[in-house]
Amino acid sequence: MSEPVRPLRAVPDHPGAEAGWEAPMPLGAARQVPAFPVDALPLWLGEHVSAVAEAIQTPVDLPGCLALAALSTAAGGRAVARIRRGWVEPVNLYTVVVMEPSERKSPVFSAMIRPIYALERKLRAEATDTIAEARVQRRAAEQLLAQAEKTAGTATGAERDSALAEAVDAATDLAKLDVPSEPKLVVDDITPEAVATVLAEQGGRLAVLSDEGGIFSIIAGRYSGQANTGVFLKGYSGTQLRVDRNNRPSEVVEAPALTLGLTVQPAVIDELGHTAMLRGSGFLARILYSVPTSMVGRRKQRPDPVPEPVERRYHDRLHTIAAALLDWTEPAELAFSSGADDLMAELQADTETRLPEGGEWAHVGDWGGKYAGQVARIAALLHVAEHPHNPGEQPINGDTFTAAWRIGDYYAAHALATFDHIGADENIDNARHILGWIERTQPTRFTRRELFSALSRGRFKRASDLDPPLALLEDHGHLHRQDPPAEPGKRGRKPSPIFWTHPTYRQETP
Repeated sequence: MSEPVRPLRAVPDHPGAEAGWEAPMPLGAARQVPAFPVDALPLWLGEHVSAVAEAIQTPVDLPGCLALAALSTAAGGRAVARIRRGWVEPVNLYTVVVMEPSERKSPVFSAMIRPIYALERKLRAEATDTIAEARVQRRAAEQLLAQAEKTAGTATGAERDSALAEAVDAATDLAKLDVPSEPKLVVDDITPEAVATVLAEQGGRLAVLSDEGGIFSIIAGRYSGQANTGVFLKGYSGTQLRVDRNNRPSEVVEAPALTLGLTVQPAVIDELGHTAMLRGSGFLARILYSVPTSMVGRRKQRPDPVPEPVERRYHDRLHTIAAALLDWTEPAELAFSSGADDLMAELQADTETRLPEGGEWAHVGDWGGKYAGQVARIAALLHVAEHPHNPGEQPINGDTFTAAWRIGDYYAAHALATFDHIGADENIDNARHILGWIERTQPTRFTRRELFSALSRGRFKRASDLDPPLALLEDHGHLHRQDPPAEPGKRGRKPSPIFWTHPTYRQETP
């Protein structure tokens, strides 16, 4: 029987030295990213984020990012942040969390977004009578117009002129009668074209919230081969949007406000490196990215559920925020205090030093250029969360801005990691992915077939896709490959090679 581990020159002070292994060489520097700063959120919001993360055993990053998306949904389109004269930012956000499958995204989405759906149902119930009345009035106006046109078509002489005038008046009255659409705050499985239509129907206010994030791939042009970002660019900046709808006149949305709250698989981020137009359009620069550290392999089996008072307070506060801003036809202005403005100037000066050639953010200048505005938006949402009944009656103070800056620092670290990933060597990235699986599962050995069964098909579509990263891991001393001995005369599929892991990765046995 062949030896499972090939003897290598030992490093005496290395944990695996006794097995004849050298210290493995690093695959390359991977950025360490911080956890979401839950303590930067107002107490009622942070308590719910922490409780959901504990109950579902998920990184706090996902409920933390969704908490901001929920605030953006409740306040988006109804408030703006006025930093100083000439600088106003809408308060809607685009958040994208990058997570592997089976990370319990759906129950987290349900826990964080449930109050938004409850609010939507409440608004629909309240609008039922108004919509029904508008439909009756429109049908009656259509009948009057039909009768007036019929009369005008058969009239002669002076009577014809009068009948035509009545028909024109009936047509004008009908044009003024528009049946309101049912209130809709959130959409999920939708195309960019449909987003524009619903946005127009809802008066320029909408959230796209999804635990699958399929729309992200559609935006990137997975099916059309061309990025489709127009409505998302305008929906972020609040610039005028023109919408053409079937069998309806074109509509202008003066100040659209879109919210994005998505989770996507790492394979979707991998594709972005091949979509130059998506980066060039500025869409990627508008996103707050989060790449949480997986809890798989470390999750509790009997965690504490979300306390009922914590859940109820979260639900009630979101509804209070939405109710306080719902009737505003012009957005409420949330002004910065002089202290907050001074801190913003400090943030801008710090950001400026990172953007030039050779600076830390030089390669993400498009994202960094929007960083100050993103922090301003976060500060406004935190202010709304702290003052749900009357957010416009007092300015955003320095403490709130400091909390927003901390959250901005979190997103900056994750954005750098995400853009590193987009531009990374695919082979190194795949090797890191396999190494992550080894670190979590701690096998002494495995076959290629076993590894292929354990990993995502989104990343490795064929077992042969594993060969380059496995070879890289072997070259760097993380693995040792043992090919099965040849058996003369035996037909059929060749047995899968065995890969022995470095002793430092193995599960200790008593």
